[in-house]
Amino acid sequence: MNFINRELSWLEFNQRVLDEGSRPDKPLLERLKFLAITASNLDEFFQVRVGGLAMMRRAGSRVTDSAGLTPAQQMTAIRKRVLQMTADQFKLLNEDLLPSMAKEGIVLVDTKQLTPSQHLQAAAYFSDFAFPLLTPLAVDPDGPRPDLPSLQIIIACRLEQEDGTTRIAFVPIGDSLPRFVPISAQEGDAFIYIEDLVRTLVGELFPGETVVGTAPFRITRNSDIAVQEEDVIDLAGEMEEVLATRRLSDTIRIQISSSTPRDLLNVIQEVTGTGANELYRLPGPLALTDFMKLCFLPGYELLCDEAWLPQPSPLIDPGTSMLDTIAERDIFLIHPFESFEPVVRLLEEAAVDPNVLAIKQVLYRTASDSRIIRALTRAAQNGKQVTVLVELKARFDEQRNLQRAETLQRAGVRIVYGVKGLKTHAKVTLIARNENGRLRRYVHLGTGNYNESTAQLYTDLSYLTCRPEYGADASLIFNAVTGRSKLVRLKKLFPAPTLMKKRILELIETETDRANHGEKARIMAKMNSLQDPDIINALYKASRAGVDIKLNVRGICCLKPGRRKAAKNIRVVSIIDRLLEHARAFYFHHGGTPEVLIASADWMTRNLEKRVELLVPIEDPASRRRLIRYLEACFKDNTNTFEIQSDGTSKRVGPAKSGKRFRLQEHLQKEASKAAKARQQDRATTFEPHLPPDQEQ
Repeated sequence: MNFINRELSWLEFNQRVLDEGSRPDKPLLERLKFLAITASNLDEFFQVRVGGLAMMRRAGSRVTDSAGLTPAQQMTAIRKRVLQMTADQFKLLNEDLLPSMAKEGIVLVDTKQLTPSQHLQAAAYFSDFAFPLLTPLAVDPDGPRPDLPSLQIIIACRLEQEDGTTRIAFVPIGDSLPRFVPISAQEGDAFIYIEDLVRTLVGELFPGETVVGTAPFRITRNSDIAVQEEDVIDLAGEMEEVLATRRLSDTIRIQISSSTPRDLLNVIQEVTGTGANELYRLPGPLALTDFMKLCFLPGYELLCDEAWLPQPSPLIDPGTSMLDTIAERDIFLIHPFESFEPVVRLLEEAAVDPNVLAIKQVLYRTASDSRIIRALTRAAQNGKQVTVLVELKARFDEQRNLQRAETLQRAGVRIVYGVKGLKTHAKVTLIARNENGRLRRYVHLGTGNYNESTAQLYTDLSYLTCRPEYGADASLIFNAVTGRSKLVRLKKLFPAPTLMKKRILELIETETDRANHGEKARIMAKMNSLQDPDIINALYKASRAGVDIKLNVRGICCLKPGRRKAAKNIRVVSIIDRLLEHARAFYFHHGGTPEVLIASADWMTRNLEKRVELLVPIEDPASRRRLIRYLEACFKDNTNTFEIQSDGTSKRVGPAKSGKRFRLQEHLQKEASKAAKARQQDRATTFEPHLPPDQEQ
């Protein structure tokens, strides 16, 4: 087979993240952060990918994927790989991170080791704060199963009554209680796990009964449940139904302590309707994702990475409006090394600019406290025509997007709930402005979401322009997604699902033809995931023709690299560093006049055929040069890079014995800081006189 299984490839990506947590040269709390990220990633993986496979297996599907595996075979392989990864996680936590944290003063204390004064403190906390927030759920052998929440720690209790009979009750620990309860300590900071505290004092919830056994567990429910759009009249209402259905969907994973008594385990599996294949016994605490909360403890900054502050772009004068700046030149930004602030400021200025007539934007995921939402609201209140496509089908952000849409609608914003049958994932904003009786359109096109929070944590690219062709294309795209008009051939942009995949295949084929004719041919591509079989086969064909292909793929990679004939000219690397690599950028040598593009989409079938996405050629000469330098740097990293092997596993790349260390993200941060300082110094030493109006140029 010429393909790596998608799910196993993703698990290898998560292993690369875990490997970063195992690096002794990294600050301690940064290592803990990587461990927590792997647990969070696995939660989503089980909810979506394993959930979908479980439904296929239950339906009796024997359809094979591109790697030749049936759903049942995939589930077996996934379980084997996850068990190994789980063992690696807890070896890292129990043997390395927790002891190291204790040496630094961050101690997780067993309730059995509490001093009398600490025990009194913990009991007071339980009585005052935890007790009122806990709601036991009785298990009736002859009644319906209790509704157990997904991804919350639950305490299973066996209770003995006065007559000697026993019963079972479950006590979910809601998100309103902290996972780590602080207690007094002579030095440093000490905590007890909330589940240990509840287990110790849970008897207070059951007066007259004796607790004879307890066990914490955590379930994961299938979230691969989508709205059926064919006959939907009220999409928002239908999404509410989907969210309610997810809360009661099938259990696909149980995480439980390896010391859980068999009698309680049997009851838990019976109530959740699960078997041995869904059971994961853990040699330590549940919900490792919660350890992220300990990564930001005050007073332990020396155990964290030094802060990297987003820098102002030297192309942008803070005293000049963004609209005027874009009117003067195209702007290309590399986030978060260069701040996302100009994009937010563009919307805030447009909201109050008397000459701005309309704002149109696609929102996929937004920040919890969003200045962008406030700017759009203010624009509508100021009488501008504001149209926002809010994608309600953005997985796990559906509830927030429903609330966002309602807020905007109340302010007078025209809301569109996505496109029927497709997810709208394009990152595009269009601003129409009246300038001396003529309409000028300003456009932002990017690779990341309009989310001020993730814009500080994800690496992404932004392109701001008022080139007429780009503005005209953006207008046609909005007309298509909001007004059901046909998406005819555009002048510059290539949208999915109509044109993007075709254009990518054309560009790969052009390089292949040039290589077949003895010309230099080269492809560089950076993305999050590579899965589409048509594109992978086109890359194999290009490789056989002699095209030099370099791929930087953060996560899923179904292409098999290696020395075999089909892939001998293909190198695939993956960068895992402190910021999440999220940018999508592409280079095609094109006979010496390179085609360079950015996109909102990965090279995955779902993006190219089932979503509204945008592929954006960068034609501004300065921006093109900068994007090419950026892509070249993506393949120089020898500090945080892994090379993907032909079996899908990863091998860390290190500097040559005589070579210099190069770290992409560090390099981009230094570049941005250096450019910002140079621009600041230039402004400080340049004197610009105020002239009378009749003398101004």
